[in-house]
Amino acid sequence: MIDPREFRRTLGRFATGITVVSMRSGDRTYGITVNAFMSVSLKPPLVAVCIDKRAQAHATLSESERFGVSILRAEQEDLSDHFAGRPGQAVADPFEKLHGFPVVRGALGQLVCRTYDIADAGDHSFFLGEVEALTSSEGRPLLYFEGRYAHVRDMELSE
Repeated sequence: MIDPREFRRTLGRFATGITVVSMRSGDRTYGITVNAFMSVSLKPPLVAVCIDKRAQAHATLSESERFGVSILRAEQEDLSDHFAGRPGQAVADPFEKLHGFPVVRGALGQLVCRTYDIADAGDHSFFLGEVEALTSSEGRPLLYFEGRYAHVRDMELSE
């Protein structure tokens, strides 16, 4: 039997980037901080995000035809905290449009996806998205390691 705390602690040793997944319901835009994000396929261009079924965003994303993924830069800890539901500074409207869909302004990478499939994965769901539009910019990513934010400091960035 695997102890859930030990499982979480061990997997916390894997440094990940941090994204905000944006979705729409009616006229409102919602977002959730997600570090379970990955590239899945080049042809067609597919990505996946993994969301806890208990998260409020799960139902909204399940009903969405499209979603955005914004890869946060090191300076965007406040946005990560905001969309993770942590107390902090008030955040003004952080979104801009890419291909007509809201993504986080100033993010290192922005993708707009059409929901391709949803797969059950225990207490989470994998949301596969076919990428319709994307853009990227230079900068350093916001990382998550051992339960806290981490930053790339000594790495040379290539173009």
